Amino acid sequence: MNNKVNYTFIGFLVLFGVSLMLGFTYWLLKPSAEDETQKYYIYFDESVLGLNIDAPVKYRGINVGKVARLRINPENSEQVEVLVTILGSTPIKSGTVAKLTAQGITGLSYINLTLGANDAPPLQAENGKRYPVIKTVPSFFENFEKSLGSVSNQLSSTLTKTETLLSDENQKQIALLLERSAGFMAKMEMLLDDETISHFHSAVKNLDQSSKQLNAMAPHIDALVENSLVWEKNVALSFDSIMHSYLDIKGSANEIKRAVESGEFNVKEIGSDVVPSMNNTLLQFQQFMAKLESFIDKYERSPGDILFKQEAVTKGPGEK
Repeated sequence: MNNKVNYTFIGFLVLFGVSLMLGFTYWLLKPSAEDETQKYYIYFDESVLGLNIDAPVKYRGINVGKVARLRINPENSEQVEVLVTILGSTPIKSGTVAKLTAQGITGLSYINLTLGANDAPPLQAENGKRYPVIKTVPSFFENFEKSLGSVSNQLSSTLTKTETLLSDENQKQIALLLERSAGFMAKMEMLLDDETISHFHSAVKNLDQSSKQLNAMAPHIDALVENSLVWEKNVALSFDSIMHSYLDIKGSANEIKRAVESGEFNVKEIGSDVVPSMNNTLLQFQQFMAKLESFIDKYERSPGDILFKQEAVTKGPGEK
């Protein structure tokens, strides 16, 4: 029996098998044109707690890349530099922004992309940068923390002001104010008892009745004004007539004086001019005095008749 082994053939078979395995592995891992990737920088001004290497980069829930590296920004120690690898088919544009998002309750985080306007130009690397830089927006926890800080500051300010307001001196003033307010309310309660309220209601009722009476008197007041205007007009006419008569008498007296001084005194001629004028004046004055006496007598007998016409007219014999 021949036990001689051909080691050359076995070595060839082993090398051939390894080559096939390497070729198959390369074929499996070789990226296609669709799976070609592009790297981007993302700079966060906040803590990236929960973000790890190989953490996913998502757009609308779809994995489009992963985190390749995490480090402090060499140019700004206040920032965290994140290098991400994103599929080349993902349209990263100038309006694209990245936000750190918590992944459920696991404490892990991932990067969520918002691609921005559809017509925005593709994102390009800036001068001096190896890869393009994707802009960031504060995460929910960052905004929440800022809100808590603002609320904390406002609460602290409010507590400080409250402490100042409630100092010993202010407490004394507040106590004095409350005491005086209580005294004032007690006096108001004593003042506004049932009897006072009843009187107040009576006063309001009387005021309402007075208002109604004034409304009822309004036509009489209008009538009084009209009667006063008529009476004033009549008096003015009477005084005007008396004034004309007086002027006539004055003219006649001047004529008599002139005639006496010039020696042309003729009693008959002068009397024919003066006597009628004086007679007319005296008659008009007598009529005026009679009217005035009648008005005064009427007022003395019934003063309310001026407003309300209360006096009953006494009819003569045979009048109905």
